Amino acid sequence: MTADAALTHDRFLGGRLRLWQPRGGYRAGTDPVLMAAAVPVRASEDFLELGCGVGTAALCLAYRCGAAGVGLEMQPQYAALARQNARESGLALEVVEGDVHAMPAEIKARSFHHVMLNPPYFSEVAGTPAADVGRDIALRDRSDLAEWLDAAARRVRPKGSLTVIVRADRLRQVLAGLPEVIGTLRVLPLSARRGRPAKRVLVQGIKEGRGPLILLPPFILHEGSSHSEDGDDFTSAAARILREGAALDLHNATG
Repeated sequence: MTADAALTHDRFLGGRLRLWQPRGGYRAGTDPVLMAAAVPVRASEDFLELGCGVGTAALCLAYRCGAAGVGLEMQPQYAALARQNARESGLALEVVEGDVHAMPAEIKARSFHHVMLNPPYFSEVAGTPAADVGRDIALRDRSDLAEWLDAAARRVRPKGSLTVIVRADRLRQVLAGLPEVIGTLRVLPLSARRGRPAKRVLVQGIKEGRGPLILLPPFILHEGSSHSEDGDDFTSAAARILREGAALDLHNATG
């Protein structure tokens, strides 16, 4: 792909991945990287991401474990960038255009070892719409969060995992919306700094899991009480994930 003023070519995993993103549209931050790090996938398994955008989470996951992935994306321009990013990265990612709420037949006919999703953070009526249409579609949900969770659960194989990252104030909706078939839940609060309320949470469950819900200690992203100097100040645990592509084990997440 040639340089385009409407795009940026951004570094992820400490530069191990370089991904094209819209300059003025939805832009991936740390959330998809953290979500991908939490998925317990093996190289022999496959995975699905619902709402893959330009492929950030899916490609981070594929980079870490070598597994083959599928991404579903409803916006053609983002799907095209995800395909381009996969080709340039040399990673296996099949990108299908379609809506989570009208699942394409080619995905509806399949099941996966792992499914992950980073659904829109805001309801349709919340906040002010973004000026960029693509960004607004990515950030503002047009449906019930429970519909996303049901669609994800249907695509998970028995004993496979479902992983979702959401704003902390939507945790109640996630727990209420998860189908009963998803059990053995682990909830990991993500806090910017020690002593601060978590603004994001990771939730992971196992299809047909019978274990209890466990609320894990917060995972801390930054050192110190505030940002005091140039450069990032990630904790060592966060830096291993965000800069080196390490896994985030929800069975041993101390932050």
